[in-house]
Amino acid sequence: MIKMLLHYLLVLLRVLTMVVLIQAQDQSGFISIDCGLPKSATYTEPTIGINYISDDKFISSGVSVSLLPSERSNLQQQLWHVRSFPNGVRNCYRINVTSGTKYLIRADFYYGNYDGLNEVPIFDLHIGANPWDTMKFPNASLSSMNEIIYTAPLDFIHLCLVNTGQGTPFISSIELRALENKTYGTESGSLDLLIRYDLGSTSGSTYRFSDDVYDRIWMPTVFNLWTQVSTSLSNDNLTQNAYKPPAIVMSTAATPINSSAAFVLYWDPENVNIQYKVYMHFNEVQKLKPNETRSFNITLNGEHWYGPMVPSYQMTSTIFSPLTLTGATRYVFSLFKTETSTLPPIINAIEIYIVKDLSQQETEQDDVDAITNIKNTYGVDRNWQGDPCAPIAYMWQGLNCSSDGDKPPRITYLDLSSSGMTGQIPFYISKLTMLQYLDLSNNSLSGAIPDFLTQMQLLKVLNLGNNKLNGSVPSGLVDRSEKGSLSLSVGKNLNLCASASCNQANQQTDNQIKKKNKTNIVIPVVVSVAGVLVLLVIASVSIIKRKPRVKLAAVKNHVGTNTLNISQLKPKQREYSYEDLVKITNNLDRLLGGGGFGPVYHGFIDDIEVAVKILSQLSVRGYQQFLAEVELLMIVHHKNLTSLVGYCNEEGNIGLIYEYMANGNLDEYLSGENIEAKLLTWEDRLRIAIDAAQGLEYLHNGCKPPIIHRDVKCTNILLNENLQAKMADFGLSKSFPTDGKTHLSTVVAGTHGYMDPDYFMSNRLTEKSDVYSFGVVILVIITGQPANRKMHDDYLIHISQWVSPMFSNGDIENIVDSKLEGDFDTNSVRKAVKIAMDCLSTNSSKRPNMSEVVTELKNCFTAELARKRTGHDTDKSSELVPLNRTTKFGPLLDSTS
Repeated sequence: MIKMLLHYLLVLLRVLTMVVLIQAQDQSGFISIDCGLPKSATYTEPTIGINYISDDKFISSGVSVSLLPSERSNLQQQLWHVRSFPNGVRNCYRINVTSGTKYLIRADFYYGNYDGLNEVPIFDLHIGANPWDTMKFPNASLSSMNEIIYTAPLDFIHLCLVNTGQGTPFISSIELRALENKTYGTESGSLDLLIRYDLGSTSGSTYRFSDDVYDRIWMPTVFNLWTQVSTSLSNDNLTQNAYKPPAIVMSTAATPINSSAAFVLYWDPENVNIQYKVYMHFNEVQKLKPNETRSFNITLNGEHWYGPMVPSYQMTSTIFSPLTLTGATRYVFSLFKTETSTLPPIINAIEIYIVKDLSQQETEQDDVDAITNIKNTYGVDRNWQGDPCAPIAYMWQGLNCSSDGDKPPRITYLDLSSSGMTGQIPFYISKLTMLQYLDLSNNSLSGAIPDFLTQMQLLKVLNLGNNKLNGSVPSGLVDRSEKGSLSLSVGKNLNLCASASCNQANQQTDNQIKKKNKTNIVIPVVVSVAGVLVLLVIASVSIIKRKPRVKLAAVKNHVGTNTLNISQLKPKQREYSYEDLVKITNNLDRLLGGGGFGPVYHGFIDDIEVAVKILSQLSVRGYQQFLAEVELLMIVHHKNLTSLVGYCNEEGNIGLIYEYMANGNLDEYLSGENIEAKLLTWEDRLRIAIDAAQGLEYLHNGCKPPIIHRDVKCTNILLNENLQAKMADFGLSKSFPTDGKTHLSTVVAGTHGYMDPDYFMSNRLTEKSDVYSFGVVILVIITGQPANRKMHDDYLIHISQWVSPMFSNGDIENIVDSKLEGDFDTNSVRKAVKIAMDCLSTNSSKRPNMSEVVTELKNCFTAELARKRTGHDTDKSSELVPLNRTTKFGPLLDSTS
């Protein structure tokens, strides 16, 4: 009986012990994903006691690969597999979370030569619509960890890997840990971990879960100028605050070896514009005697930051600045004991974060849910991953979106033609309440046309042709089509109508559509931000298609009724006959190039070289733009605008004579098309940018009324024999009203890649549209890349989208044209990129004017000249240490350093 009772007591003790252990290792609020782990597999990593699951339910693409046994031997199990993404530009995990909750998100990467190539890739990591970091690995045998504190705006998080053409992206594990919302202020942005140090470490061990309830990883660090003090401390004995640093970390503290000296630590940022948040954790580890006191002040770069600080025994205190730290080339924290203190300062642990601006709005969740349901229900075979609308470079194929200031993007355009859809028209479409264009043609959709389509009042184009629909067309759709508010197509649905009257209505509807557009429905494209990408090409083409082609006979008729008033083109001697043009060009002997207006030939007038542009019979630009250019160049004169020498205005033969620009256009120089061109130095590029900016500034401010160019781009910046730049091609230019109006409403014109998205969407033209285009010009000058940069698989990305994440990370070296081989002033380039990005603001009111652009470019030029005079980069003093996971951090040898 006694033995049985003892047995039951032992069993009960084991159960209670297990319950205590389980409670001590509570993983509620944890999501631990092993990327590449076989489907549905789970395990517990024994060294840390964390439960991991497979990633198969979080992503629908990628390839699972296991590392070789030789690579696994010293690794925790969550690094034994990887998921790699050889296909697609952007591949995204979707992880369900609680919206409004603050999470610590950790992504781990271990290459381990999993693919046998022994070539470590470089790729981008995004959260939702925002770039997080560029993943670079020092070698194949080192793991890399990225960690960020992020408040989820929606009930899911997209973690995306983006192929930048420098190798196949991969990932080893993803971990999410829910934090208390009142900790780690993220009001000014998410917090990207720089360092998290256990400053008083005596063991040299790294601590995480289960010592840390939030599974933060605390790295040991020890410096020769510090010593350690410690105590025995458990979680039960430590009174915690909301940050809850682990007791094992708070049981030790660092203090100066010289008890009368200050405790000083510092770090050097790579970029003075980087913002930081610092969290210092304190706990008194010694039970002080009655005659002992510990009190100290904290200064930052010599200024009082906090204090006096009196750590409490066995109680955590966390000190941080509510404002971000920025603008310094070095951050020096000093802890000085007060006059009344008998003991030196101590500090137990420190966390430093970089503030990341992840403010790019994600698509309205109702729209995301609707389009995701459509994708899942109909098995849409497209690489639809991540946020549907943002960033613009990775917008889902077949979608377009609008963006209204700080509001989330909304889906306005949906093309699902030829997508193999079957069944009825999906009800989820009705949830896309901002939809303006819907194309469901060339599928196998059946059933009746649903009434909910009549309730979508913003819908302007609806194409349901070539399906298997039946029944009648809802009268609401027919009525809107007859009134002209809806372009409706329902043809090639053999069983759509059940009665003659319905057939007649449908036939009438299709006839109206055919009259409006004999070829196809014109697709209205609305672009959201910096939206001058592939869809803009389509928009530009459709604009061009609507313009009448100019035949020679048509030009003759037009000239006959709209001949220029010669009094407007004085002096009279500038007018030449077509026969004169033939003589000037030696019978059109030497072709210089051409454009939308027509071919350009080399010529001479009295031994002075000229360029002669002749209107092509196939020109899509036409006579009106010829008139506009002649009239403008007759009245404006500036050293940075091309000069008009003369013109020809005969019936059927129209031409313009310009000063000759020996070095062609800027685009030829930067792209390498002009093989005889010398390399443009950074000084050359700045001179050219300033010249072109001054030409635009004159049009905006020196002309009355002001003139907007409307087609600013590198091919319209010409270079003479001395590389002096002049703006050219004024056929699209418009005079701006001076009667108090804020904009000019006009048909959209310009070049994709350079066109202002605000102007494209609204038809409202202002001088800030030229400013946007010039921002693109500046980036092209800096990078040597085209406005729309081709990635792998011929995917196009706008230059601003390519530059932005590098600029945010302070990576100036990789932005600059590699042909310069580092021969430039870093600060000068940084300022130039900043100017360009300001010009490209999606909010046109926030863009600088051209006068400000000229001033800032001249400042860049001054910095470059200073470098050449002194022989060193004016900005190198702020680049002592690269700001990454190995950032130099520690005590200063002298507290006054």
